[in-house]
Amino acid sequence: MKQEIPAFSGSLDAIDLRILDELQRDGSLTNVELARRVHLSPSPCLTRVRALEAAGVIQRYVALVSAKALGLGLNVFINISLKAQSKSALAEFERRIAEHDEVMECYLMTGDSDYLIRVAVADIAALERFILEQLTPIPGVEKIRSSFALKQVRYQTALPLPRPSHKAHP
Repeated sequence: MKQEIPAFSGSLDAIDLRILDELQRDGSLTNVELARRVHLSPSPCLTRVRALEAAGVIQRYVALVSAKALGLGLNVFINISLKAQSKSALAEFERRIAEHDEVMECYLMTGDSDYLIRVAVADIAALERFILEQLTPIPGVEKIRSSFALKQVRYQTALPLPRPSHKAHP
């Protein structure tokens, strides 16, 4: 079961924000290189990184792989409506949808549909198999509407960071 990470309750200073900025750009940086870039010595830099990890600000490190290089050329957004919106129906859908590697993102939504998922598949045939063999059999699914991404205009994994606050000194 996925563990929920609480929101960070501490405050991030300018150095923390520079560390996060650098790591979002390149999570494979060595501590020595990261320390050089944020103008710290390695030991205090590592202490800060470990504190950000322990606090859940930094959740994990990943390699971003090219979907096209893996033959996953079709990016599809699917709106899903359920027959019922009870807590148990939502939980069951979420449990079942999390079992599928094709599902890159899944959001509980407001508006016309209950969920929006993004799937990465090789082609139309793979999408058809996913919808008919994986999505439709999930209990409670009532309506499925797909939209194909024609072109990826922007894709970003780095979150926008707040600007460091500059306190005026009298």
